Order: sequence, then structure tokens, then C-alpha cells
Amino acid sequence: MSLSDRVRAAITSALERIADAGELGDPATVRATLAASTQWTVERPKRAEHGDLATNAAMVLTKKLGKPPRVIAEALTMALAKSDVVKSAEIAGPGFVNLRVHPRALHDELREILRAGAGYGRAPSGIGERIDVEFVSANPTGPINVASGRNAIFGDAVARLLEATGNRVTREYYINDFGNQIREFSESVRAVAEGREVGEKGYHGAYVEELATHLKKTDPAALTGDPAQLSRTCTMWMLRGIPGSRVLPGIRRSLADIGVNIDVWFSEDSLHRWGAVPAALAQLEAGGHLVAKEGAVFFVGKDAVDDKDRVVRKSSGEYTYFASEIAYLADKVSRGYDRLITVLGADHHGYVPRVRNALEALGLRSESFEALLYQLVFIYKGGEVVKSSKRAGNFVTCEEVAEEIDEAAGVKGAGRDALRFFFLSRGTNSNVEFDIDLAKKKSLDNPVFYVQYGHARLCSILRKAKEIGIEPSGGISDAAWATLVHADELAIAHRVSELPEVIADAAKTREPHKLVFFVNDLANSFQSYFTRLKSDPILPPASVQAKAGWERDWDFDKTRARLAWIEAIRIVYAASLGLLGVSAPERMDRPEAAADGTADPHES
Repeated sequence: MSLSDRVRAAITSALERIADAGELGDPATVRATLAASTQWTVERPKRAEHGDLATNAAMVLTKKLGKPPRVIAEALTMALAKSDVVKSAEIAGPGFVNLRVHPRALHDELREILRAGAGYGRAPSGIGERIDVEFVSANPTGPINVASGRNAIFGDAVARLLEATGNRVTREYYINDFGNQIREFSESVRAVAEGREVGEKGYHGAYVEELATHLKKTDPAALTGDPAQLSRTCTMWMLRGIPGSRVLPGIRRSLADIGVNIDVWFSEDSLHRWGAVPAALAQLEAGGHLVAKEGAVFFVGKDAVDDKDRVVRKSSGEYTYFASEIAYLADKVSRGYDRLITVLGADHHGYVPRVRNALEALGLRSESFEALLYQLVFIYKGGEVVKSSKRAGNFVTCEEVAEEIDEAAGVKGAGRDALRFFFLSRGTNSNVEFDIDLAKKKSLDNPVFYVQYGHARLCSILRKAKEIGIEPSGGISDAAWATLVHADELAIAHRVSELPEVIADAAKTREPHKLVFFVNDLANSFQSYFTRLKSDPILPPASVQAKAGWERDWDFDKTRARLAWIEAIRIVYAASLGLLGVSAPERMDRPEAAADGTADPHES
């Protein structure tokens, strides 16, 4: 139960006591009205000085109870005076009630975090929907570039949030290994292997040359075989990668290296080989959704947003990509998912009504389909945008960026963390501007370094406490918790208690950046608190420990309560980064030119 839930329960209890006292009318009628009224909220006020939380309960209930909102609000504030969760309540405006939470309630939240550990904020597994999240699905005609990297990282973060809120999630990659693009790619590989020129429509670059050389050595028969078989062979190696190759590590490995692991790899080509495409079209034809015109076959959309008829079979007899898509949708639904989510670039916005029409025509629930659209990625280096083109072979891959950052940081995985954090720090409606030079910096100017260093600092405090024999053991007494009353400490305790709500909201809206904002705010809050600890440090500094008998004067209850508080912050910090797919290091070098300009009070 989150702090907001505790406060809501306290308000509900107070309202029930008011009803039983007959202050708002007939007790039975008022109680029934309260039980049916769930639309009132408990949330943070816009200005911190107004309180910890605020409720609009009196405003919402006024029409249903037939009483002025201030009358209800006055009765509510009086009833809350007996609450052990709400310390004080004050009426604001026409009937809003601002609330200040009792420190004991915040201490209870900290206890709950310590009890739940890494599972804090997560819903029980399997209580939600079965969801298929299809993402990346880049044509296997080149390595994973940074644009596909944003798709991959965003899709994976959404999947993590959905899992954290109790859903069973399948991560799926739709391999576009059928049609003109894969044929042009495989023919480009054949041309390079045979020493011929690759045409303008073909694919160029070192990775094409490396694949051609590899096939000449390991599978020369594929280069002389029919186009379909060569396409399948090229697709296999693009997915699996060439052993030991830096140019072609493989799409699967590239995704794994940025923390993305796919559960289902679905081949478009298999839909045609297994007869799924004509079977799906036969179903549409039986339902009257196909029309023959000028030798071609069209799908007739019924949605006014997508009133253009779509070709599913050309006059040449070839099936279109949309025909494959219809068969693919039918296959996914047949697997029993409650919800289908697809992550796409914003330029695919026209795809959404088309798919909804197809689902409706197949007799499926179109509302079970969601398309999550994201904007472009711009890579900056040396202050300039790095331009790329897959066909020209001059594109920027995720590996290149990640390896460059790894090398600069001297830490394996630093590049993965930077890519994930930067890509997830913007909402999908915003472009991402990724500055490689900034991501390589080991300073607090680097957003991901700043946040990770905050976690390492928490670990450092706990480690130092253990080294000098001070650590919370056997639980924290009520007397010890009572010493945790500093305004900043209580404010941060309130903030960490909001993790369950942040996770639930980010999952519901499919917006991982809300979790980035949360952990950034947490990092800033603790940093601000920590830099002011000069006369009242968390741990006894070396100068204090140098004095004989210092233990007699030191407040160990307060220290243990603070350490428990820090461990709760660390748990929430690590859980947040984990859901973003970013590592939470326990040790890090002190940053270059620390932004706070202060020394660690525990190091003196």
C-alpha cells in the first residue's frame, strides 16, 4: 500500500465516521453514497508549501450529498484530527483539503520498502493481461542503427513496466524477410561476392562485403542458388552474426548488448511458406472485405480515417506487405493475447487505422491493438549531426556508439547505460538529441553518470557504516524512527513511497520517461540534502572518531534510523534504474569537477 493509499484509507474512514454521526444527513444514505463515490483523488498539491497531499473529496461529494463543499471539508478536517496517518488538514479555496502526513506514516512506508526489498512497487505477477509487444522489427538488411536502437530500448522499457504491473509480456520481433528489400539486399551480397558493381538501389558498405566474403568461404552454394534461398541465408547471418566480426555481430547480439532480449522471432517469409497469407485473405473475402479491380485485389476499409482501399495482391499475382501484415495479425491473435502493442516510428502513423480495419474485418477486437509512435533520433559528435544511410552503408550503429562510450569510461556496459538513459529521458513525442561527447564524460554534467553516482554514494555510506560497526540490525525501534524528523528526510521518504504509483502511471500511459524524471528528482533531492550535512553528518567523521569515548555522545538511534532510510532510498533507486534497464553500480570513481563543489562530510 502506497502512502497515497494510506491517506485515502484514512479519509474514507473519516468520512464513514462523519456519516455514522449523522452530520451530513441520514447515516445509511450517506454511507451508501460514499461507497459508490470513488472519483475523488489524493495527490500532491502544485505547491509544496500547501502540504504533502491534497484531496478534492469534498468537491466531488457536494452534489451527491447535497451539502456545500466547505461544510463537507470542515467535517472532514475535524474527523481527520483523530487519524494516525494525517497529522493536520486545512481547507483551501472552495473546498479542497490540504494534508500534512504524520512522520509515523512515512516511517511505516520506509519499513514496507525495507520489507519488500527489490520487489517494492511491483504488482504480483500474472494478475493482468497477456500482452504481446512487437518492437524493433527492422529489416534484416543491415546492423541495428541508432534509430532502431530507440525503438528497441523504448519497447523493452514499456515491456518491463508492463511486467512490473503484473502483466505477462512477450517481446516479439517481426523479421521482414520477404519482398523487394531483402531480395535487393541478398542480390547486393551476390554481386559483391562475384566482383560485380552494385546498383544504386542496392546495398553498400563494409558489412555487405564482409557477409559476401563469409558466404564465399562457408556456403558458396548459397551464392549460386535461387534468390529465395539466398535471401533466407543472408537473413540468418544478419540475425546470428558472423563469429568474431565487429562489423556484423548480429542483430540478436546487438540487441542483447543494449539490454534487449527478444522472446519470439517471427519470420514474414514463413507466413507465405505456410500458406497463412492466402488463408487470411480467404477469410476476408468470405466476409466481403476484398474487391477485385483492374486485375488486382484490394482490402476495403470501413473506417472513415482510412477510407483508401489497400492493395493486398497485385495484378502480377504477388502479395503486398499489407497482405503479410493481415496474416501476421491473425496469427498473433490466435495465440490468445489480450492486447497487441506495436512500437513504430512516427512516420508510420497511417499504419494504425489500417491495422484496426484489418482486425475488425477478421472479427477481432480492434481496441486490443495499440501502436506506440516515437520521433527521430539525432546523433551529435563534435557539435555536428552525424548523418547516416543504411543503403549507402554510412550509418551509425548502436555498437559503435556504445563501444566508444565504454572505452572512454573504462567500464563495460557504460555505453548501454548511456543509450538507454538518454533515449528514455524524452517522451516519444520529442526528438532525441544524443551527444556522444557528453555521454563519454565521467562528470556530473553527464545525466546518467550523475544518477548512477547517486546510487553509488548511497552504497558508499552503507559500506562505511558497516566498516565502523554501525548498521541497522534486528530492526529499527520506534524510538529510533522517531528521530527521523528532518524536513528533507521526510520529504525524500514521501518521494520514495511514490514509486508504486509512478510505475503504475508510467505503465498505463506507456511513458518510461516518467520513471527517468522520478529517479532524477530523487537524485537531486538526496544530493541537495547531502551537501548540507556539515554540522550533522550521517556517520561520525574521522575527527569525531579520533576522540576517546566519542561513542557516549553519539546518537546511535538517529544514525541507525538514517541508515535504514538510506537503504530504503537505495532500494527504490536500484528498482527504478532496473526498470529502465540501466545498471546501478555500487562503486564509482568520484566525478571530475563535481558539480556540487563540496567534499563528502564522511571523508573528513
